[in-house]
Amino acid sequence: MRLRNARILAALAAGALAAAGCGSSSSSSSSSATSTRTAASATSSTAAAHPALDELAAAENPGAAQFPPAQGRTLKQLAALAKSSAQLGAATGTFTPGTRRLAFGLTTSSGAFIYAPTAIYIARSPTAPVQGPFLAPADPMGVAAQYRSKQNAGPGGIQAIYAAQIPVAHAGTYTILSLTRSPSGLVGAPGEVAVAASSLIPNVGQRPPDIATDTAATVHGDAALLTTRLPPERMQSVSFKNVLGQRPIALLFSTPQLCISRVCGPVTDIAVQLQHQFGQRVTFIHEEVYVNNQPSKGLRPQLKAFHLETEPWLFIINRRGVIAARLEGAFGVNEFTQALQAALR
Repeated sequence: MRLRNARILAALAAGALAAAGCGSSSSSSSSSATSTRTAASATSSTAAAHPALDELAAAENPGAAQFPPAQGRTLKQLAALAKSSAQLGAATGTFTPGTRRLAFGLTTSSGAFIYAPTAIYIARSPTAPVQGPFLAPADPMGVAAQYRSKQNAGPGGIQAIYAAQIPVAHAGTYTILSLTRSPSGLVGAPGEVAVAASSLIPNVGQRPPDIATDTAATVHGDAALLTTRLPPERMQSVSFKNVLGQRPIALLFSTPQLCISRVCGPVTDIAVQLQHQFGQRVTFIHEEVYVNNQPSKGLRPQLKAFHLETEPWLFIINRRGVIAARLEGAFGVNEFTQALQAALR
């Protein structure tokens, strides 16, 4: 998936968003590793020390009444209602026909994060009738201090990620528009979503590959090869294949120190915190991304078995060995918790 600035701005910024001083939308993820990581990096690494709009509590509970109804309007007409603009950095890039999760961050042109009630609208083109609003609650990514790693300790980091469930009935390109309710009016951010006809990445309802994940034995006791997190977490006590189909599993592919998107540290910290809450009922397994933790050596075979080219990814598998939930890119405490609960039903 790619947010193509020129095409979107030609359609939207020429209208009301341009009149309001609309900035360009950030690049987002696609089926290629590079574009996905670029998008998430834009979302997480350029943040100013303080959010430009800091209404996180309200952002966690948006209401449909806060946003204009579609009423047969086009995306361009909805964009005309925005009083100011933002940049949308998508954190998901794998879309196939159906109702799919779109995760994203919102920033100003200077990189300051925006947290306020937000919804997504979608259409086949800027001049086509829209569907929406699809509410995009902000999901906090913060953890208690004792679970925070060195990769997640600096100021100005991302506090939450937005996520909406959007309908994409057919393969092809869709235009999207986020609208955020601020005290001074609506803030708009345009983008694009590319939907593939199919994907090889295992999905909900399917059985995952029966892979062997790394343990202390497979790395001959070299803990540095098991995890790049500082301090190290303890999620490599057992190989995935030895517990698959026996008990629920949370399988996280991430590389806290080497993650280009810089969200691996925060999501791994969330896993560490939730392991303390769910660890008696769910086996938590963290698998690093690169061979010997060296990007020049390429992706580990475990990621290739899942057909993954980006990071991070979370797969929650129930006791029957079937995927109960799947989260790509950035996600927060609430979505991770809901995914775990889906496997325990």
